[in-house]
Amino acid sequence: MEDTNIAKLIKPNESFIHREVRLIGADGEQIGIVSYADARQRATDAKLDLVLVADKSIPPVCRVMDFGKLVFEQKKNLKAQKRNNVAQKVKEIQFHANIDIHDYQVKLNRGIEFLEKGCKLKVALSFRGREMQHQEIGHELIAKVLDDLKEFGVAEDQPKLNGRTILVHLNPVKTGKGKSKLQDSPAESDESALLED
Repeated sequence: MEDTNIAKLIKPNESFIHREVRLIGADGEQIGIVSYADARQRATDAKLDLVLVADKSIPPVCRVMDFGKLVFEQKKNLKAQKRNNVAQKVKEIQFHANIDIHDYQVKLNRGIEFLEKGCKLKVALSFRGREMQHQEIGHELIAKVLDDLKEFGVAEDQPKLNGRTILVHLNPVKTGKGKSKLQDSPAESDESALLED
């Protein structure tokens, strides 16, 4: 018997240990309990396959259907499940309160790339030394980053000061069929890219 996750194909020349089966027709109608030979004949007459759906029940449940179509549908559903269950990678970009304009632009472009690939983005701004006395500069810079990234990502929470670092997480903006702005490309092997001055 050929197997799928939920059904087994009973080939015409294959022996079958049960004399009777509960048969479901090609249109899904309940035909009832019939002999195995009758079920096999109905499948042959309809030019379809006899598929064992539930072998644990007494009598076992068989269905007249196109087994190839069932396999195709199962593979299609499995691919859709995998696509929906892919763990979203988290990438990180780091800033400092007194960052140069060119460095800011490079890191911002890197963040845009991550969001376009569908990754979550963690934006961290670290204070060094006496920069902690001027936290408003850091908060203004984070607000500017969020504003510059607003068409690519949405902040999932407000920026929070955690020790000497302001953190905020962004989710990619979804368009159309659940994709981010660009098609998903192959995932990078590293879990996060740390960009530093």
